[in-house]
Amino acid sequence: MRLSAKAEYACIALMELTACTGQTQPVRIKQIARTQAIPERFLVQILLALKSSGLVESTRGAQGGYKLARPPEQISLADVVDAIDGRPAPHRIPVDGVEQSTALARSLQSIWCDLARLERDYLEQTTLADALTRAQSQDAPMYQI
Repeated sequence: MRLSAKAEYACIALMELTACTGQTQPVRIKQIARTQAIPERFLVQILLALKSSGLVESTRGAQGGYKLARPPEQISLADVVDAIDGRPAPHRIPVDGVEQSTALARSLQSIWCDLARLERDYLEQTTLADALTRAQSQDAPMYQI
């Protein structure tokens, strides 16, 4: 599975919003851009797409910013990727523009479809809360004796 840079940045930005879920104030674009090293102009476009998809809400004004529209346990990584890149088309094996009809080619096509389904299922089952938990556990210091 290949994700666009835009989709990856969107996932990172929403994980940042997930980490800030307990805050009373919305999170400003500048804070997300600075903390996660995402170009601010690019982040504006991403957050607008996420807002139109209903994944984030924005507040205008001096105390404005963004927050998640739903709890992070209810937003999957598939939701985020779909909001940015759209839902992927079924996988096909391109071979010189000719439809494959041999048993071997059909078998391989079936394997690619199974793999795409597994990837999709994993993204649908992994929420922003899960991703943040994983990130926090990787940041935890390890002590060895």
